[in-house]
Parts: sequence; structure tokens; C-alpha cells
Amino acid sequence: MILTIVNTKGGVGKSTLAVNIAIARALQGKKVWLVDGDKQGSSQTAILIRSEADVQPGIACSHYPDGPVLRTQVLQQKDNYDDVIIECGGRDSTAMRAALTLTDYALVPFVPGSFEAWAMEDVVKMLQEARSIREPFPAFSILNRADVNPRSKDNQEMVAAMSEYADEIPVLDHLLHMRKAFANAAGSGRSVVELKLKPHEKPAKEELEKLISIVFKY
Repeated sequence: MILTIVNTKGGVGKSTLAVNIAIARALQGKKVWLVDGDKQGSSQTAILIRSEADVQPGIACSHYPDGPVLRTQVLQQKDNYDDVIIECGGRDSTAMRAALTLTDYALVPFVPGSFEAWAMEDVVKMLQEARSIREPFPAFSILNRADVNPRSKDNQEMVAAMSEYADEIPVLDHLLHMRKAFANAAGSGRSVVELKLKPHEKPAKEELEKLISIVFKY
């Protein structure tokens, strides 16, 4: 499967999700290739840290911020892997557009905040353009870095705002909360599923595993 994690808005956790998902799938025995389509190269940096620390399993990772190069390389190499995870930067880029012409599944993370809803209009337009030149593919949005305070209404209000785009990007009935374990894991080139977590940190692992089960349907 080719999974593309995409949003034109920066700061929604695309790199963290991409690294966590790629490593988690590798730990499940899948041959995984992580493609970093962001000029900043955050995902590539995380995997480089992992490689320098000799953490196993190793993760294949390539940096292709240029759309034509990304498209050519993925077409040439995708059959060598069970999963190709593509992460695209927070802008309308050639890499993002190229990824959407190839992907089997698009995951659009968003976080609480009005600017996220405004950015979703751009994402919808890009999805529509991609779907107009190829076979349809599923795309879903997910509330990421959700407020952990059960009394807060921010999560419900943001999901409601995203539901306006449900015809093109349905909102998953699952969310990932703002948990320090995600940042700590990605920053060290690891996934939360391979960390020794304290009891209060274990929901991070459970939420990620649930998302992966939804996306990969097993």
C-alpha cells in the first residue's frame, strides 16, 4: 500500500505520524519505505538519528521534495516494498501533487484551530484534481494532537468543522491526543510502539495501533 500523509497546513504532525507509522509497520514484519517529500526533511532526519543509533529494524528512507523525482522514484521502487509511506510538507508543493497521483490512501491530519478548517479547502481542491486524472482513492482526515482535557470542547468543535468536508474527506471515528510520548519517540528516531512507556503514557501506543489497524484494515 502507498499511504500519503498530507495537509497544506504545517504543524499538524505529519512527520511525527509518518515516522511512527513506518516504524510500527516495520515492527509488524512489513518491508517499509518512508518517502520524505518535505523540503525540511524532518522525517529523514528522524530516520537518520535512528540509523546512527543502530536501532533495529532499520527503515529505508528517501528525501524527494521535487514532485517529478518523487513520482519517478516511487513508480520504479514501490513494488520492492509492502508499504510506502509518503509524507508531504505543509504547502501546495509539486511533491504533494505527485504523491496524490500515486497513493492508495490519503490521511489528512488536522489539529484544533480555525486555521486548520480554512486549509482544508485547499486540500479538498488538490484531492479533486488528483481524482480527476486517476482512479478514485480513499482519503480520510483525523484529529491529531487533540486536547486531553475531557472538559474541553475544542475537539468536538474541530471535528464538527471538519465534517463540512466529509463528502471528500470523511473524519475518522478515532483521534490521537497531544501526548509527549509521540514527540519524544519521533525525536529519537523511534515509534511509541517500541518505547518502554509509563502507565500514563500507554494510551499513545494504543491510539497509534488503533489508527494503523483502521488504515491497513487488519
